[in-house]
Amino acid sequence: MSQSPLSTNRLADASSPYLRQHADNPVHWQPWDDTALAAARQLDRPILLSIGYSACHWCHVMAHECFEHPAIAEQMNASFINIKVDREERPDLDRIYQTAHQLLVGRGGGWPLTLFLTPDQMPFFAGTYFPAEPRQGMPGFGDVMDRIARVWRDHRDEIDAQNADLQRVLDRLSSVESRGRIPDSAPIDTARRQLGERFDPAHGGFGSAPKFPQPMALERLLRGYARSQQRGETDRGALHMACHTLRRMALGGIYDQIGGGFARYSVDGEWMIPHFEKMLCDNALLIGVASDAFQATGDRFFRRIARESAEWALREMALPDGGFATSLDADSADGEGAFYLWTPEAVREVVNEDEAELVIRRLGLDEKPNFDGRWHPQVHMAFSELAKALQTPRQTLVERWKSAQQKLRDAREQRPQPSRDDKVLTAWNALMIRSLARAGRFLELPELIDAAERTEAFILARLRDGYLDDYAFLLTALIELQQARWSDARTQWAQTIAETLLTRFEDSDAGGFYFTAQDHEALIQRPRTWTDDALPAGNGLAALSLNRLGHWLGEPRYLKAAEHTLAAAADSIEEAPAAHCTLLDALDEQLDPPQLVVIRGDKATRADLRDTAEGSFQPQRLIFTPDPAQATAAAPIEGTGAWVCRGQTCLPRATSAAELRDRLANTQ
Repeated sequence: MSQSPLSTNRLADASSPYLRQHADNPVHWQPWDDTALAAARQLDRPILLSIGYSACHWCHVMAHECFEHPAIAEQMNASFINIKVDREERPDLDRIYQTAHQLLVGRGGGWPLTLFLTPDQMPFFAGTYFPAEPRQGMPGFGDVMDRIARVWRDHRDEIDAQNADLQRVLDRLSSVESRGRIPDSAPIDTARRQLGERFDPAHGGFGSAPKFPQPMALERLLRGYARSQQRGETDRGALHMACHTLRRMALGGIYDQIGGGFARYSVDGEWMIPHFEKMLCDNALLIGVASDAFQATGDRFFRRIARESAEWALREMALPDGGFATSLDADSADGEGAFYLWTPEAVREVVNEDEAELVIRRLGLDEKPNFDGRWHPQVHMAFSELAKALQTPRQTLVERWKSAQQKLRDAREQRPQPSRDDKVLTAWNALMIRSLARAGRFLELPELIDAAERTEAFILARLRDGYLDDYAFLLTALIELQQARWSDARTQWAQTIAETLLTRFEDSDAGGFYFTAQDHEALIQRPRTWTDDALPAGNGLAALSLNRLGHWLGEPRYLKAAEHTLAAAADSIEEAPAAHCTLLDALDEQLDPPQLVVIRGDKATRADLRDTAEGSFQPQRLIFTPDPAQATAAAPIEGTGAWVCRGQTCLPRATSAAELRDRLANTQ
């Protein structure tokens, strides 16, 4: 007789590398599928749901302590249907059950997320990490399971009553009563004030440890600065908060001083010691912020950070068949963060004497160790300070540093490396397309635009049914890439994605977009979120991009959908403006429509006019150089030059750089 699938671990063939990491556990892990869910209903057995992801350090700790423990695994197998979920592969489940954790426990969750569900998927107990044995006030996982089994056996009526209450709250959270109008500019001003109140003037960033980069807040400040310039009220405070934060991060330990790229977050408030995993999404967003900071200030420091981070992504995250991997683990065979740590002796082994002196002083290896008796590099001395201390010209030290940096990177590659999660997420790759296109344009690095187009082609060939973020982020990426390098086919693809958003995700009654499509698997909630978290809010990027596409193509349905999204989100926005930075970007361009510049002509003409249009930091300005034979809503086919439009108004064609500067000034 064949063995029941529920009496075995079924993760060996999972598409997720994270799930496959658990394929050898003695736990009879199941994927989230009809087989496992049907078994729970048939056996009337609770579901033990564990949600994590590959780069999650504490997920690995709990796996080692609990899921590899024979006695605990036996207890799990005897009492529960055990389901393992990759939160990056199933963000819908993660969103729903993180919300449930918040409601059940009264505080935010995290990963690993541990829940016990009824067979109809309703959670009745939630937590995060549990040790195998009681420790530091935390109950042991075996004790937790004993208690859950008793409650399930003896108190089902109480579970049913709690679940009914929870379902009502979940339903209320996903419903919207639109006020029928968008907010005015007051939430934008309030968010600016809130960010200023939370700003750390010494170290940059917002709040205290653990400290996250919050790239959407930085973008909001940069956009606010640009808008203030247009109005003659230059908000240098907003520019300072964004640039000071980015600079402090890039000089600190959250930034990889040897290989480029940012870690997930800092465990302290000074950006010194990171939690060492590196995520594609974080770096994509921060490449965009650094590119914008360079465009806003002309400071080549930000150009270097954007370039190095993009080079890191292309070197370490690009996959042979196309697209980018998801993340690098914090851990390697030698322990957490070990891949990134140095000693002065290790530095001297791989660089020459002059380079070693520079590296040791620049990265603080002549001071006390800062991580387990070793040094996690961060910048302690600027090149200008080093030039005085070493009595060597600054440019000589910069070239010496570049040489040493390459040698250190090559030596580091020989160490046991962190595992890489090779799954390709459309939404995260779309963020990288957008930032590579933007960095390639602003930094004048066409190879980054090439990389963006390769990733675009990969996603186009393999795009399957996804979530709101997949489509909204991709639409945003295509609009950005179309500005960097025109493609007639890209316009059609952008329209197709916009239509998908409207037909499969939009709440046509109240406005806004659900996270899952209308034909998605039935779950206990159809989530809808307005706020940013580690990613921009899908509703925010959908509203921003549909508004831009509507003006670009002259399509009122897209404009209407964007407006209705903001009307639906109005109450949420006004309740906590600084938590809605992406929606505030969309609101900004609703209240003051984006400026469209369409340029046609020969190569020299296009270059001259484009340089003029890109001569200042104007994130609300869209610049297109379409095929000379293709008409757009913004410009007729005939003639060469530049057309400048805002809203429903276009100015006469500009045929020179001087005329274009005049047109741009008249539509600010």
